[in-house]
Amino acid sequence: MPEIFITNKSGHPQEFEVHGWNNNHNISVPPHHTSTLSAPDKSSGAIIALHGGHEGEQAEITFNGFGGNDFIDISNIVGAGGNITIQQQGDPSTRKGDPLFMQNLRAAWRKASQHTKDELKGSIFTDKHGDVERMGPIKDHPKLEAFVRSFADGKTYIGIGAWGGSPGNQSDNNQSAAAHGTKNSVITYSDGDATPEHAPAHQAHRFAAQQVKLVEHVEAKAPHKPEEHKGPGIDLLNKSGKPCTYFFYDNYWNGNGTAGANFDHPLKSVHLASHASTFVPLPATFKGRVQRGTLIPATWAEFQVDASNDHAAHGDISLEQGCDGAATIASTDGSHQVGGFTNDILTHAPEKACYKRQDGVKVLASTMGNWIAGPNEAAAEWEMKEVGQKKAYIKGGTGTDDIRSTNRRLEVAFY
Repeated sequence: MPEIFITNKSGHPQEFEVHGWNNNHNISVPPHHTSTLSAPDKSSGAIIALHGGHEGEQAEITFNGFGGNDFIDISNIVGAGGNITIQQQGDPSTRKGDPLFMQNLRAAWRKASQHTKDELKGSIFTDKHGDVERMGPIKDHPKLEAFVRSFADGKTYIGIGAWGGSPGNQSDNNQSAAAHGTKNSVITYSDGDATPEHAPAHQAHRFAAQQVKLVEHVEAKAPHKPEEHKGPGIDLLNKSGKPCTYFFYDNYWNGNGTAGANFDHPLKSVHLASHASTFVPLPATFKGRVQRGTLIPATWAEFQVDASNDHAAHGDISLEQGCDGAATIASTDGSHQVGGFTNDILTHAPEKACYKRQDGVKVLASTMGNWIAGPNEAAAEWEMKEVGQKKAYIKGGTGTDDIRSTNRRLEVAFY
């Protein structure tokens, strides 16, 4: 009997309407939790996210259908209020859905003319600041279909597809492509990036976070000698010309090669004067990141100090959620491994690649997208040219050096 795994990556409980399984009873998935539903072979149904009682994005599944294959898709025909994806377990090539649908919707709405917004009145619902909170049913608003196709065509069901003698839209018809045999289904919901997060043990610190807030901080002590510290942690260096406070974010959950994004609970912060350094002790369970301040876009040093497969520290530099300056990460066990970069890539960056952060600082925008906006291709192109995927994660995937230190301690320097 196949199973349906529903993961809620958001920071709040998420209710889902269930059709076809669970005796058609709704389920509420706690934040950063995975719930499981059993599904009889050859059964069909839908899992629909609810937002304030309104139906939104939905995952549709038929197990062991024509030719012995599963048929899975994501549909936004009845609305949207969050992001959702679906795939067969262990097979990312079968993934359907736009993992950043709401971010792309908000970006398109901000760019829309007043005429377009007037046409879409009653189908797009905003908060008091004018940001999109929810989208109504596409099927009830013909103008809405064209608007959604401008940013999500080919990623999700938008129209009705081929049905009742109508040829439908080819992009929608393609959503009906068969998966590979019959397997468990993995549904991922998020207010941020709904891409499932599975990684090898040495990359369990890799995740996609969005927004953060302040916590109690620790003043740095005098410069140290590395050999004085035998426990796990980070040798933190401020190589910039001004004082800075650095924040450490532990993942919401760790284990089995997965990582849950931490939006709002930094573990600690450390203040360093210009050209100062300190050792930051961390629990052996730490898997997450350190960054300048609490805002994004920002450069991230991602790491863990005690991987489950070899009990070594592993880390990398990531520009996926933006860049506010250079950073490096290095081993401290004598193996002389270094990742990241030291050159200034902000000063001469093209305007289209940049973003003015809420603190007034010019930074490079996110290459993967977040709650602010969708992926910035100009930033990705510039970073590929000036840094390259080998030195830092720019567009996810592979090809970035894994910096390993057998003594469970890494050196992180911000420039």
